[in-house]
Amino acid sequence: MLTASLASLLPDPNVYLDTINGTGLDGVKTTLVRSASKGMAGLHAHVVINGVEEETLLAHPPVHHAEEDHHHHHHHSHSSLADVLSIIDKLRVPEDVRKDAAAVYQRIAEAEASAHGAAPGEIHFHEVGMKDAISDIVSVCLLIRMLGADKIVCSPVCVGSGLTYTSHGFLPIPTPATAKLLEGIPSYGSKFPGELCTPTGAALISYFADEFGAMPAMTPIASGCGIGAKEFPEPNCLRSLLGESSETGNAVTDDVAELSANIDDMTAEDLSFARDILLENGALDAWLTPIIMKKGRAATMLSCLCHAEDLDRIQSLFFRHTSTLGIRFEIRHRVMLKRSFSEVSTPAGAIRLKQASGMGVSRAKPEFDDLAAAARRLGVSLREVRELLKADKEK
Repeated sequence: MLTASLASLLPDPNVYLDTINGTGLDGVKTTLVRSASKGMAGLHAHVVINGVEEETLLAHPPVHHAEEDHHHHHHHSHSSLADVLSIIDKLRVPEDVRKDAAAVYQRIAEAEASAHGAAPGEIHFHEVGMKDAISDIVSVCLLIRMLGADKIVCSPVCVGSGLTYTSHGFLPIPTPATAKLLEGIPSYGSKFPGELCTPTGAALISYFADEFGAMPAMTPIASGCGIGAKEFPEPNCLRSLLGESSETGNAVTDDVAELSANIDDMTAEDLSFARDILLENGALDAWLTPIIMKKGRAATMLSCLCHAEDLDRIQSLFFRHTSTLGIRFEIRHRVMLKRSFSEVSTPAGAIRLKQASGMGVSRAKPEFDDLAAAARRLGVSLREVRELLKADKEK
């Protein structure tokens, strides 16, 4: 699905097909066919290995670990991680693609080994499933390089739910290896049973994604949709969008979390203290808004902004220092002028200037703390300090 989705972003997907089918991976042929799922149209990556279609390979789990070898009668049908890396190293693709593919496969082997109590070198790959996975991994690595994206942002990963069959028997979803690969990555389950993220997909996402979250502000120039083989109650598809950054000049965009709660049983002093605690512990901003709640009760809404990675910690502080029983939060997109500081000598002493520029705008403003310090030092008002700076500037 990753392959089909990314390939459909290319002006001519046949360029990808010519390359992947010329890699020298014995017995493997990939085609792209039109498909649809629950109203979503897109491409399906159709892989045939030694004359067997990819979908039938689901009955052949691709991985098992060394302890099973003495029970298995077809030793020739398995390959070690070293064997796989040797195959990848001989493929006719750019060196960067081979390096990426080897690194992704290494992640899979390490996750499988950790999940099943073995060493990466003890993990063995079934021959048919191994070729399938190599084809998938090399395809995605090749397409990422062909698209040349400077930054990759991935939404939280839906893993599915229920059980799936592996060489170890039935395992819960996400499988232990998938769960290991998704450590540190936002993910969630589905309402319906089925495996929606495999170790291969998790390894690719964890390797290539720069950030996880909502779609960033950008101007889309192409969209792709990869259609899966299984039928689910919801569209079985994976979408990708290629776009140009909305950064203009020195303006930059990012995502932040906005938290808020309505509070009617705290004093003004306690609310101000809670706001200050949030600011002192990483909140980007925090503010209090007077509101009227039901039955005409006067109350205050405490709100703050924070980086997404700080959300859990800020929520904990929010609960600890307020009386609220619940917090609302949502992810907000924001665009900012790039800011910098410089220090200038003035009749009032050294004053830092806060400068901002981008999107055709440029402005500078004296740092308030420096103005206040100058006013105290000179025994004059803030207005007089500002007039002193203005007069000096007009000279």
